[in-house]
Amino acid sequence: MSPERLRRRNTGQQGFTLIELLIVVAIIGIIAAIAIPNLLNALDKGKQKRTMSDMRTICTAIEAYATDNSLYPKNATTWATLKANVDPYFIKSPPDFDGWSTTWETTTSAVGLDYTFVSLGKDATSGTRTGGRTTDFNCDIVFYTGQFFQWPEGTQT
Repeated sequence: MSPERLRRRNTGQQGFTLIELLIVVAIIGIIAAIAIPNLLNALDKGKQKRTMSDMRTICTAIEAYATDNSLYPKNATTWATLKANVDPYFIKSPPDFDGWSTTWETTTSAVGLDYTFVSLGKDATSGTRTGGRTTDFNCDIVFYTGQFFQWPEGTQT
């Protein structure tokens, strides 16, 4: 046993030295510096997956509408307009917001031949829609007439 510990035991003082406390605080700080970015990334990934799941569900309802009516809803330029066509007959209580609490963007053609359903991503601003895979939480997620046109995949930044 170290002389310091013996002295504390003999004098009745118990506790930790300043050096021991500083080492523990430093270790906790290092662990937090490693864990917090991973936690934030996992939270955003969960929001992204929830958004994609909600989009699939809503768009399945739009496809069911098209099956019954032989066309997609016409001239729906807002989520409220499109929602009126599918709620509650094809989907009961669809979510009004994506995982980041942003309302959906949607458009349908004037003749009812196609539709686009969009989540603006984490930054809630409309970005370039080039199609294919995305690697950033800020990228838009786009569902176009029955399939994802732009979707997240792989490690996100």
